[in-house]
Amino acid sequence: MADNKRDYYEVLGVDKSSDEQSIKKAYRKLAKQYHPDMNPGDKEAEKKFKEINEAYAVLSDSEKKARYDQYGHAGVDPNMGGGGYGDFGGFGGFDFGDIFSSFFGGGQSSYSRRNAPERGDDLRAHLTISFEEAVFGCKKEITYNRIEMCEDCSGSGAQKGTSAETCKTCGGSGQVRVTQRTALGMFQTTKTCDACGGKGKIIKSPCTNCRGTGYVRVKKNVEVSIPVGIDDGNTVIVRNMGNAGRNGGGYGDLYVTVSVRPHTVFERNGYDIYCDVPVTFVEAALGAEIDIPTLEGKIKYTIPEGTQTDTRFTLRGKGIQSPRSKNKGDLIFRVIVEVPKGLSNTQKDALKNFAELCGNSNYTKKESFMKKIFGKDK
Repeated sequence: MADNKRDYYEVLGVDKSSDEQSIKKAYRKLAKQYHPDMNPGDKEAEKKFKEINEAYAVLSDSEKKARYDQYGHAGVDPNMGGGGYGDFGGFGGFDFGDIFSSFFGGGQSSYSRRNAPERGDDLRAHLTISFEEAVFGCKKEITYNRIEMCEDCSGSGAQKGTSAETCKTCGGSGQVRVTQRTALGMFQTTKTCDACGGKGKIIKSPCTNCRGTGYVRVKKNVEVSIPVGIDDGNTVIVRNMGNAGRNGGGYGDLYVTVSVRPHTVFERNGYDIYCDVPVTFVEAALGAEIDIPTLEGKIKYTIPEGTQTDTRFTLRGKGIQSPRSKNKGDLIFRVIVEVPKGLSNTQKDALKNFAELCGNSNYTKKESFMKKIFGKDK
């Protein structure tokens, strides 16, 4: 009902003295703000957009505006005998999206981009390698599927010995112009040619291999170079091994994410590696030359006498090489003193004699420790 409608000047945010340019400027601003393309799924915005268009259809027309100024909504409401303007949802089949494009930069240029060269999609793959392969680098072959240009028709989509014909409807542009009379006046818009689907060419004898698409899905084998020092979760990029592009565009890239299996001895943190090295009670007490595992084999290292369990030692430059330089991390090993088990009576007697020879010297730290906890001798 007309009585329920808002004042058109209020809808556009202008007053009655506003000229044509001011009304048009206000309309463009609001139409852009509430256009459905800018507010997908927003019913309230859609409602406001229709209200804005209805107001502009009246206030931009001098005759309708004069009737509205004199009689209000009744002067332009077809149900009230005021001379209608039809359904504002589409203006007799005219799409407001076309008006919106004309006002805000759409039109010819947006359609011409449809046939511009387009780079192919990037693809992703996954590869699992060993700890050693990650440390020293390697080459691995992977298999995956990708879209390639059809070799039978060289991507044209036409059967061998034939070629695509220029669309007669659009003259090969892929677009056609449409002129329509609307409540806002005469509008000329550009839309995709229905005859060729915007391609500008029509294939009468499609290639049987690709069914006229110009592209086929193939299984691809590619060798991937894994760089020295790669870490778990890192990605290797293989250029131009993704999907084929369109309209002469290049191939996309292949992104290979690497997973590294854990090592039985070493743990990694950046370019440093860590491991535990067991030593006997005697080796820890007297000091000894022990074997240390490294990425390149065993080396000798001398631990000092009195080495305690959990003591850490660092071997500089014995870690993992950085992929970006010749620098290497360190190897940090932790000494684990093994307490002997299953001693014979003779061995037990020897340890008792050792304890007696030590006297009270070995108990000094224990007594001090107990005093700190309990505040007295225990």
